Amino acid sequence: MRITVIGAAKSGLAAAHLAKRRGHDVFVTDAKPALAAASIIAELDAAGIAYEFGGHTDRALQADLIIASPGVPPSNVVRTAARERGTELIGELEWACRHLQNTIVAITGTNGKTTTTALTAHILRHAGRKAVAAGNIGTPLSALVDNIDADTIIVAEVSSYQLDTSVSFAPHVSILLNITPDHLTYHGSFEQYVDAKWKICRHQGPHDVVILNADDASAAGAAAVTQGTVQMISIRSEQHGAFVRGDEIILRVGGEHKEELLMAVRKIGVPGVHNVYNAMAAALAARALEVRNEDIRDALHSFAGVEHRLEYIRTLKGAKYYNDSKATNINAAWYALSSFDRPIVWIAGGRGDKNNYHELDELVATNVHAIVCIGEEADAIFNHWCTSKRCVKVRSLDEAVRTACELADPDDVVLFSPACKSFDMFDNFEQRGAAFKTLVGKL
Repeated sequence: MRITVIGAAKSGLAAAHLAKRRGHDVFVTDAKPALAAASIIAELDAAGIAYEFGGHTDRALQADLIIASPGVPPSNVVRTAARERGTELIGELEWACRHLQNTIVAITGTNGKTTTTALTAHILRHAGRKAVAAGNIGTPLSALVDNIDADTIIVAEVSSYQLDTSVSFAPHVSILLNITPDHLTYHGSFEQYVDAKWKICRHQGPHDVVILNADDASAAGAAAVTQGTVQMISIRSEQHGAFVRGDEIILRVGGEHKEELLMAVRKIGVPGVHNVYNAMAAALAARALEVRNEDIRDALHSFAGVEHRLEYIRTLKGAKYYNDSKATNINAAWYALSSFDRPIVWIAGGRGDKNNYHELDELVATNVHAIVCIGEEADAIFNHWCTSKRCVKVRSLDEAVRTACELADPDDVVLFSPACKSFDMFDNFEQRGAAFKTLVGKL
């Protein structure tokens, strides 16, 4: 079969190599200039895979199947032409799962999916199960094919980009944590973004488990499109699934009224109300795979968190410094700002995505001591809060860290939770977070 792969980043390359191993005629097309892809070209040459860089030619459409890398938007000329010609088009996630027989736990959500993915894998490994965290969190699923034991559980973080190009993806357990506006430039509208997220459970059957957030407006819609067995998580109401009563997490996964005490909320190893949701979702996924409550409890207590997600860095002159570079939208920053009982010096800014800062007004009023504004959104953030809070505009992350240090009192938290994308100053949130940690370490 003739297969074209659009995009020569990590996922696209993994898909191309898988197709080549399966004996297909593979062609890779990428818009980036060839001069910027020397190492990729060497890799493709070594594998005997044909390619083009610097744009897409008609050869890309001479295919029986087209595989789009995550992040290649619907407006891409090859995707558009494929739709017009009726050529089958799928994404790397869909392609990989057509070759995998492993049990898959798939996790998505605007926020929390990386932590929940790492946490679920941590629980499974703690219980003695073979498990790997993959997908959007690091290793593409296509790279696991032929390189993973059949009894290893794949815990996959899946993004809206990956789900958008799935057509039959049906994990054994799916988790949809929340949906708030994000990636609207790619999807075109919030409704299309929601529809992509719902694809995580759309094709599941009655023997599969769907874990939804009863406190999120998306839950009812997702429950309506799936045939999977639905379990809910909530901190506001009692549900069939997992919920909080007082300071305790209660599981209700057997008979409708059979309850089991899992653990006290305060025993969870990572702070914040969002991590209570993450912990409940991971616990239900583990229970669906027959992990004992004792192992779940111990793993939730020992989990230390994920890099760039409310990551504690150091204490300096009594102030605690946290790296939350993964907070690339308003909702993620909301969770971060609600996670501390100490005044916050908040470093915020970057590239906005139609940000509505009014959603943070109440938290900023009660929890924030001062705001350091950076990046393309610095003016918008400054103008929104400068009449009610001490706000300072700076020109670099280095200046932001030094300014925050000067503003912080001994009992404060210095929180880097940008609420914005990183692309105005950095290649990605990981690079941004690493830079922040280095700068804090030099104070």
